[in-house]
Amino acid sequence: MARFKRILLKLSGESLMGEKQYGIDEKRLGEYAQQIKEIHDLGVQIGIVIGGGNIFRGLSGASKGFDRVKGDQMGMLATVINSLGLSSALGAAGVKARVLTAIRMEPIGEFYNKWKAIEAMENGEVVIMSAGTGNPFFTTDTGSSLRGIEIEADVMLKGTRVDGIYTADPEKDPTATKFDDITYDEVLKRGLKVMDFTATCMCKENNLPIIVFDMDTVGNLKKVMTGENIGTLVHN
Repeated sequence: MARFKRILLKLSGESLMGEKQYGIDEKRLGEYAQQIKEIHDLGVQIGIVIGGGNIFRGLSGASKGFDRVKGDQMGMLATVINSLGLSSALGAAGVKARVLTAIRMEPIGEFYNKWKAIEAMENGEVVIMSAGTGNPFFTTDTGSSLRGIEIEADVMLKGTRVDGIYTADPEKDPTATKFDDITYDEVLKRGLKVMDFTATCMCKENNLPIIVFDMDTVGNLKKVMTGENIGTLVHN
């Protein structure tokens, strides 16, 4: 049995690169689609927000001279490309998926609203919500917090390249230790980079718990959903 009825799954754009230096690794995309299918088969209602860092990141564009607003808009379009790729992979795996966009761009995707998203999930479709919040100066972390709260998800599952939250970056500090669970207040006090500050505060204020886990290890998504103790739980 799945421990949550409705989830918001936040996926990293960078992780979609897999072994590549840029863009989408078809093998990684296929693995993600199969993992999502596994929990969809358990009857879980699934909303997804995916980043765009494998194609373009607004902040890094701004540091290279791009206008920040235009850079962020380019980043939003990158998330739409990833969302279309994931929806295609899900379709190939036999899972119905629908792409909603925060900026009007029919026929690429339907314009997002909460009720359309919930209705589609209740009808068994995986809903991929793209283009962030539709506004510059907000990250896809904030976009996923907003969408998770809007669709009344039981939890946000943040799939990353690391297996949870550590006292420091485990890739840089070998003495870093992992938290099994941690409160939002502690995350903010320690300045841990779980998500950006705005996204973390939104989840705290609206009581949306987050589980941070390693999505790149095949099978982990189902383990999280069936209650295995992997990753780190962030809560009030």
